[in-house]
Amino acid sequence: MALKSEKSVEVVTVAHSETASIIRADDAKLAELGYKSEFRREFSLLETVAFAFSIMGVIASVTSTLSFGLVNGGHVGLVFGWFIPCCFVMFVALSMSELSSSMPTSAGLYYFSAKLAPPKYEGIASWITGWANVTGQVTLVCGIDFTCAQMITTAIAVNTDGAVILSSGATYGILLAILFSHGVVCSAATSVLARLNIFYVIVNVGTTIAAIVSLLVLSDGNRASTSDAFTLFENSSGWGNNGWAFMLAFTSPMWTLTGYDSAAHISEETANASRAAPIAIMCSVIGTATLGWLTLIAVSFAVPSVSDLLATDLPLPMGQVFLNVLGKRGMLAIWSLIIVVQYVTGAAQAVDASRVVFAFARDNALPGSRYWKKVNRYTQTPVNAVWFVIGVSAVCGVLGFSETALTSLAGSAVIGLYTSYAAPIFLRITSGRDRLIPGPFSLGRWGVPVGAIAVAWVTFIVVMLLFPPSQTTTAEDMNYAVVIIMAVFIFASVSWVLSARKWFHGPIRNIDEVDSINSAEQKTA
Repeated sequence: MALKSEKSVEVVTVAHSETASIIRADDAKLAELGYKSEFRREFSLLETVAFAFSIMGVIASVTSTLSFGLVNGGHVGLVFGWFIPCCFVMFVALSMSELSSSMPTSAGLYYFSAKLAPPKYEGIASWITGWANVTGQVTLVCGIDFTCAQMITTAIAVNTDGAVILSSGATYGILLAILFSHGVVCSAATSVLARLNIFYVIVNVGTTIAAIVSLLVLSDGNRASTSDAFTLFENSSGWGNNGWAFMLAFTSPMWTLTGYDSAAHISEETANASRAAPIAIMCSVIGTATLGWLTLIAVSFAVPSVSDLLATDLPLPMGQVFLNVLGKRGMLAIWSLIIVVQYVTGAAQAVDASRVVFAFARDNALPGSRYWKKVNRYTQTPVNAVWFVIGVSAVCGVLGFSETALTSLAGSAVIGLYTSYAAPIFLRITSGRDRLIPGPFSLGRWGVPVGAIAVAWVTFIVVMLLFPPSQTTTAEDMNYAVVIIMAVFIFASVSWVLSARKWFHGPIRNIDEVDSINSAEQKTA
C-alpha cells in the first residue's frame, strides 16, 4: 500500500513538473513577442477546442439565420448555400491556424498584421486590423444575444398560442437583461470560464444531434422529397437575378463560422498555446461546418413548403419548423435547449471580445485604454474590458427596432471579423512571406496559395454583405451594416490622420524576456 502511494505521488510530481515546464515555455514565447504573462494558463487543449466550438454555437446559429437560406434559394439555399461557403472558410481557418501557432498572444490579428507588414506600415496595418476586429467582435456579441432574445419571444408566442407577441421594445429589454447577465458571468476567474466550456460543448452538440434526429424521424409522412430537398430553388428575396439571390444565402454560414480566432485571443490563458490554438481553430470549424450542414439537410427534408414557412408570424422560422414537426410541447422542449445553447454562445463570445479589447487597450489603441487594460486583482481577468463590450453591445442593440436587425448585425460582424482575418493573411503572402517564423503548425509551401484563396473569398464576401436584402429598399428594411462599418471606418481613419499616426506604431513591448522567464519560474515553482 505504501509503495502504491509513493508511485501515485511520483506520477503527480512528474505531471506537475511537465505542466510547469510547458507554462514556462509559453511565458518565454510570450516574452519574445513582447508581453508579460498576466493571466493564469488554465485552459487545456480540450477546453480551448470547446471554447472555440462553443462560440459558433451551431444549432443556435442555424436556428437564428435559417431565414437567409429560405428566402435566398429555398431548399438549395439551405443546403448548398451552407456547403459552398464552408469549403472556402476552411482556407481562412488554415491560414489563421498557421498565424496563431507562430504568434500565440491575446493581441491576435492586429499583432499578426504588425509583424508581417513592412516596418514603415506596421502601425497603420495594426490599427486597421485591430479596429476591424473590435467592431466585428462587439457586434457579434450583440447579434448573438439579440437572436437569443428573439428565441425567448418566439417561445412565449408559441406557449400562448400566439396570444402574446412581444414588441421590439420588450425584445430590447430582454436583450439588455441577457447582456447584463453575460457581463457577470464573463467577469469570473479563468478557471471557472474554462470549466464552463465543457458544459457548453456538451449542451451544444447534444442539442444539435437531437434536432437532426427528431426532424428526420418525426417528419416522416410530411416531408419534402429527396429531389426537392436538394435541388428545388425558390427565390423569395426580391432580387431579380437568381444567382445573386442564392449567394445572399451565404450570410448564414458566414455569420455562424465566425469567432474561431477566439483560440488565439485566449492563448495567454492556454497551456501549450502554439499547439492548442491551431488545433482548436481547425477542429471547431470542421465540427461546426459538418454539424450545421447535417442540420440544414434535416431541415430541408422537414419543410415541404418554403412559402408556407415564410408566412409564419413567429420571429424565427425555425420555431415554426419545430412546431410543425414536434408539436407544441416537443417544440418548446428542444427550443429551451436551443435558447441555452445561444445563451452560452453569447457568453463565450463576450469573453473572446473582452480579450480583444483588453489586448488592443494594452497597446493604448482605444479611447480610455488605461481603464480597459486593467486586470482585476481578484479574478485575474480583464473585468473592465468585459463591461466595455457589454455597454457597446447594448448601444448596437438599438438596431433591433429595425426590420432588418439581424441582417445588419450579421453583416457588421462578418465584415469586421473577416476583414481582420484577411489583413494579416494578405500580409503573410506578400510582404511577410519571408518574415513569418513558423510555429508547430505550418502550411509550408502551401501557405501562399491557401492564403490567396482565403483573401479572394473574404473580398467577395465583404462586398456582398454590404448589399441590402432586396432590390428595392426603404429606411425600415435597409442593411444598416454599411452604417456601422462606415462609422467605425471614419472614426478610425480620422483618429489615425489627426493623432494616432504620431504615437501608435503597433504593439508595445511591456516586458523584458529575462524578467518574463523569472516570473514564470516563480509562478510554477
